[in-house]
Formats: sequence, C-alpha cells, structure tokens
Amino acid sequence: MSVTMMSEDTREARTVAVRALEAEFGELINRFRRIITENANRVSPGMLPGAYKVFTTIVRRERVTLSALAEALMSDKGQISRTVRELEQLGLIERTPDPDDGRSSLLSPTTEGLERLAAARAPQESTLVDALEEWSLDDIRNLTRLLHALTAGEAPEA
Repeated sequence: MSVTMMSEDTREARTVAVRALEAEFGELINRFRRIITENANRVSPGMLPGAYKVFTTIVRRERVTLSALAEALMSDKGQISRTVRELEQLGLIERTPDPDDGRSSLLSPTTEGLERLAAARAPQESTLVDALEEWSLDDIRNLTRLLHALTAGEAPEA
C-alpha cells in the first residue's frame, strides 16, 4: 500500500472515529440536559436550566461578583443580573458587600439554597458511580485524563 493510500485510509478512519465520538457526546449532552432540567425543577418548580447553571456556579465559587460570574458563564451581564435577582427572591443566594470594592457585591449561596440543591441532586447522586461500577479505576482515570486534554485543547499525555 502506498503512503498516499495509507494516509487517505487513516484520514477516513479518523473522520469516522471522530463522528462516532461526536454522536456519543451528543447523547451524553442530552442526558445531562435532562438531569439539569430535573434538578432545576426540584430546586424550584419552573426554574429554567440557565438559572440552575447560574445558581450552581455561585455555589461552586462560594463567593463571586456579578462581573466575575458573567465572565465565567460567558454571558451578558444584564441577563445574569436578572437571573441573580430571581435567585435572591427564591432565597437561594444572597448579596453581601465586597470588602475589596465598595461598589460591588459578593454573591453566595444561602443555607436554604445549599439544602435545596443537595436535595435536588440526591436522586442522581449515585448515577455516575453506578454507571462506572464495572469500570476499572485505571479506565476511569484514563477517561478523565483524555477528557481533560480534549477540553484544554491539548494532546493527551502518554
């Protein structure tokens, strides 16, 4: 087989493999969307997935300014501001003065918000652990390493 022919076969095989990976990511994204929608509704009936994402980002960051939150979510500051007001009205988050900048506030989850989030996540908490029950630790670590390289836009380390 010539080098050109092998190169074409490799390119075609790579394209087929990448398309299969894309399809699996699509299925995984759909599954996560369902979980997020269900969790959002358990936190507060009618909560939209976008508001849930804002809320969980605040929880993950513990204390964050509105500007840093908008930047982290790559969203319009005005839209994030409206969502933050809704989350405040629901008693899920609170604002406190930013000691480093008197013009700014820090957003943080309330105790009630943390409790409601924990209760909302509880039904799916073991889903991933259960799904990976038959996997070896090496396989789980390898998948994690490969996904990290993909999301960072880097070649995977050997």
